[in-house]
Amino acid sequence: MEYKENELKKGIKIHTINTDKFKTNLMSVFLTTKLERENVTKNAVISSILRRGSKTMTSQEEISKKMEEMYGASFDCGLDKTGDNQVLKFYIETVNDNFLPKENENILKTALESLLEIVFNPYIENDCFNKQYVEQEKNNIKHYIEGKIDNKSSYAIERCVEEMYKEHPYGLYKFGYIEDLEKIDEKNLYEYYKNLINTCKIDIFISGIINDEIIDSISKNENIKSLPERNSNYVAPNFLQKELPSDEKIVTDSMDVTQGKLVLGLDLKLNNTNERYFALLYNSILGGSANSKMFQNVREKAHLAYVASSSYLRYKSNIFINCGIEIGNYEKALDLIRQQINDMKQGNFTEEDIENAKIGIIASIKTIDDEQDTGISYYFGQELCEERVSMEDYIKNIQNVNKQNIVDIANNIVINTVYFLKN
Repeated sequence: MEYKENELKKGIKIHTINTDKFKTNLMSVFLTTKLERENVTKNAVISSILRRGSKTMTSQEEISKKMEEMYGASFDCGLDKTGDNQVLKFYIETVNDNFLPKENENILKTALESLLEIVFNPYIENDCFNKQYVEQEKNNIKHYIEGKIDNKSSYAIERCVEEMYKEHPYGLYKFGYIEDLEKIDEKNLYEYYKNLINTCKIDIFISGIINDEIIDSISKNENIKSLPERNSNYVAPNFLQKELPSDEKIVTDSMDVTQGKLVLGLDLKLNNTNERYFALLYNSILGGSANSKMFQNVREKAHLAYVASSSYLRYKSNIFINCGIEIGNYEKALDLIRQQINDMKQGNFTEEDIENAKIGIIASIKTIDDEQDTGISYYFGQELCEERVSMEDYIKNIQNVNKQNIVDIANNIVINTVYFLKN
C-alpha cells in the first residue's frame, strides 16, 4: 500500500492509496468545516440534499441509473462529528478498470467525475435548491433528531458529551436541532452551500489500483477548477490544550427505561502528543477489551453491569466509560468504577495486562488496510491532526509503551461528568 497526497489548490487536497489488494476503487470527498450552532443543522440537510440530484443527474433515480451503468457502482453519503468539526462525506465504489473489458476501462474516471458533480454541481432550480427535495430532507433530518432517544446507550453517551461540552462546539448534536430546521428553505440553504464549498477544507481520496493520470484528470475537472483557494474553515485538534476540571458534575435524567445507563466522561491532560499512545494502552486495560478491568471486575465478578466498557476519544482527549446496569445498583456500580480508575493510578495492573492490550491494539492496526474505508479513515484522521505516522511506526510506538507511562497517564485523568439515565 502506497499513500501519496497532492495539494490541488490551497485548502483542497487529493490523497491516493495505491493498493492491488482489492478489485474495487473507493473514492471519497470529505468537506470539513467548524462545528457551529448556527450552521450545524444546515450542514446536516446539505449532506442529504446533495444526494438527491446533480446538474446532469437531476434525481436519485438518475444517480442510481448512472451507478448501474458503471457495473453496479454504489454511492453513499454520511455526516460525522470529528473533534470540533463537522464532516460531510460522499463515496462512490466501483469495480477497478483492470477487471473490466477494455472498452469500459474509463470507469474510474467516469465515477470520479460523477462524484465531483454530485458534491460540487448540485441540481438547482431558479438559483436555489429544489423546494420539494429540501422539505423532504428536512423531514428526514427531523426524524433522525427525534429518533436519537431510541437507542438508549448511544443517547446516554450523547447526553454526557452534551453536559461536558455545554457552550462548546463539541457539545452540539451532529444532525442539529428541530427548531433550526424551521428557518431553512431552498434559497437560504443554497446560499449557505455556496459559502460552505468556498471555505471548507476539501479532501478527495482514491483507494485501489491508481495511475498518475487520474490526479491530472481531477485537477482539470471543471468542478474543481471553479473552486477558489481558501484558508480552510476547520479546527485542527490541540491535544495539549486541555485543563483538568477541579469538580465533577453529576447529571441524572429520567425516562421510561428498564435498564439504567451510566456514563462517565473522563478528561485527560497530555504533556506531549506521544502520550496519546500511552492513553490507548490505558483505555484498553481500563475498559477497552474483554480482558479489561471494567469487563472483568464490574461485569463478570461483581455482576453489576450487563455492559461495561470504555472508549478513547483522541480528538478531544476524553475517555468515556459506558455501563448498562440495574437501576438500583447505581451507587455500587459507580463506587466500583471509581475503584478501577484509582487502581490504574496506583499501578494495580500487570505486565500481562499491558501485553494483552498491546496485542489487541496492534492486531487492530494491522487490519486497517483490510478494508478500503478503514484505510481512508486512517489517513483522513492524520490529515485532520496535521501529522503523518506510518502504520509500522504506529505499531512501534505502541510496543514502546511501559507500565510507568500508563501510570503517569492515569494520574493525569479526572472524572469530568457522571451521567445516569434512569426510570
